[in-house]
Amino acid sequence: KRMLDEDCYCPDIITQVAAANAALNSFNKVLLANHIKTCVADDIRAGKDETIDELLNTLQKLMK
Repeated sequence: KRMLDEDCYCPDIITQVAAANAALNSFNKVLLANHIKTCVADDIRAGKDETIDELLNTLQKLMK
């Protein structure tokens, strides 16, 4: 928003947005892997099958 307010060159703004998206996607991958290794694995061991559906829904959101 600041870049727009300062009338920065549009391709520069697009580059910054792409970098921010890449950083968020990278963080999401780490967070998801940790979630699967801990919470999901624990829930499956405990017989909480609804966790699988929750994981599938989360993956579908990430793939949009």
